[in-house]
Amino acid sequence: MSTPYPIARPTSNAAIVSLVFGLLGWLILPLIGALVAVITGHIARGDIKRANGQMEGDGMAIAGLVLGYLWIGLCILVVAAVFLFLGGIAFLASMSGN
Repeated sequence: MSTPYPIARPTSNAAIVSLVFGLLGWLILPLIGALVAVITGHIARGDIKRANGQMEGDGMAIAGLVLGYLWIGLCILVVAAVFLFLGGIAFLASMSGN
């Protein structure tokens, strides 16, 4: 006799961690949260792929990856802007003869 309800597939714990730390990266733990989100997101996607449809959580892993990579990209842009700004000031100071 078959069950009337489908059996729920387990959700990847790494996918949950990726999503949670992706959100925490934007709220509380800026760089650490983003790095954990990216690392665990890739781990989760690998685990889900190896499970051959027996595990869920790919959407959470992707969301964690997107949030993590966006934060890391934003940090890189801010650091580049600061260096360009300070470099421009140094260039202008050297051109003024001081």
